[in-house]
Amino acid sequence: MSLSDFYLLCFLVGFSLSVLSFLAGAVNIHLPFHIHLPFHGAHHAGGFSGGHGHGGVSLKAAAGKSASGQGHMSWFNASTILAFLAWFGGVGYILTKHSHFMGTAILGFALLAGLFAGTAVFQFMVRVVKATSTPMLDWDYRVEGTVGTVSMSIRENGTGEVIFEQNGARKSTGARSEDGTSLPKGTEVVIARYDDGIAYVKRWDEFTK
Repeated sequence: MSLSDFYLLCFLVGFSLSVLSFLAGAVNIHLPFHIHLPFHGAHHAGGFSGGHGHGGVSLKAAAGKSASGQGHMSWFNASTILAFLAWFGGVGYILTKHSHFMGTAILGFALLAGLFAGTAVFQFMVRVVKATSTPMLDWDYRVEGTVGTVSMSIRENGTGEVIFEQNGARKSTGARSEDGTSLPKGTEVVIARYDDGIAYVKRWDEFTK
């Protein structure tokens, strides 16, 4: 294998697998085979891995958990390595065919091009992860002050059920009236406190008076 063939092979592998991964993620293509790339970063480097049931191909970014609980990403993941291969091979092949540089100089230019492409992809992935990962605050788990609706009638000094939304998810929990009065199904209420899995509620109209 000549040097130009080596560069061409690197380009074809990096470019084709990058396109395959993009198509699999964008249009949910399922292939009859799966490919594993054993790249490891801080926790687990992403790679092409097929689903066990469908044999789908997907590209996963390398992500881990730091000691503080915040996610971080390793440079050595499938996306950056494939970008490096594609640019390394492409630039190396073009220079071997259309330049008069020596082999060492071509290798240097190809390495620089690959590192530049890999770093650019890595920086893009880091920005995407930062933009989409919002840390959960303690208040996000609290239900006090949430407006809900009685879904199962609450009898006097008894227990019923209330439904409400929290962080975009519909939830339900056992509920009692804060003052012990009965509340019929469909009553709009506010959760005044939450204790031992039971929401103590008040009528919403009591807060609007």
